[in-house]
Amino acid sequence: MMCVHSGEAIVLSKGARWAVGATTVVCMLLFLGPAAPSGGVPLAGPLPSDAAEAVVPDRVGTWNICNPCGSGNDFGRATEIATYAPQVIGLQEACVRDVERIRRYLEEVHGLVYRVEYGAVLRNWNRCGGLPWRPGGYGQAILSAAPMTDRVSVEYPVGGSEDRGYLAVTTLVGGRPVRVVNTHLAERRQGGVRAGQVKVLAAEVARHDRVIVLGDFNAMPYAPELAPMWALAADTDPGCRPSTGDAAADACTATTDWNSKFDYVFLRGITPGKGTHHVRPSPYSDHHVLYTDLNRG
Repeated sequence: MMCVHSGEAIVLSKGARWAVGATTVVCMLLFLGPAAPSGGVPLAGPLPSDAAEAVVPDRVGTWNICNPCGSGNDFGRATEIATYAPQVIGLQEACVRDVERIRRYLEEVHGLVYRVEYGAVLRNWNRCGGLPWRPGGYGQAILSAAPMTDRVSVEYPVGGSEDRGYLAVTTLVGGRPVRVVNTHLAERRQGGVRAGQVKVLAAEVARHDRVIVLGDFNAMPYAPELAPMWALAADTDPGCRPSTGDAAADACTATTDWNSKFDYVFLRGITPGKGTHHVRPSPYSDHHVLYTDLNRG
């Protein structure tokens, strides 16, 4: 058996991805070494029948991949992303080592090639491994099938119980340039801290005419601290708006295992396609995968 990689960006159909999967996984066992999850790499199986055939050029997504859910879930995380195959996806609670494994599985097992930019807000040995004097980076990451430019990584002046920030890049979605911002705000009981963070985030969003804001905001839509975001952009969940009180939450699709709407795809200067907002629970995180397809006009 030969394990050959040409270095070219190849996007395979899901049928072809499954056909080469078993051979690729054997190669990965040889080449990945310590990067492979404990217990070895699971054998690749067919993706769901409704999985995307290749990267969807006007699809964007967001996913808090859950740390400390463990690097043993990286193969499953890659499979989730491959199933929906967004052009761009923002990841939160992301360790650099985990994202590198996810990207490798996406390419070697599923034939999907993604670029990556990181917005690490801290280096933490307990969260991300590494040596005590060289801990792994933790924070946000953006995966994009197209090149990314003008990267900006900002740590919020006050993080709350943990450092938080946003990562911004310019890339192509649906063949058009757009600013993409990925953030993770302070924990759910820290609304006052989030209010300060949203002011910083909103200032960045207001600078651009076409913006996609992805992330885990740790707040329900009617939370007062989110008002500056709602003034600038609309979430892709068609029934979810910053109305008054808990009744507004009934129209929102929950994005977490505890039935809260914490994850958003905010659009400014862009409209989503009709009926294209999707939330998919995942066994690999306590947050669901959220993705949406944008209007191609």
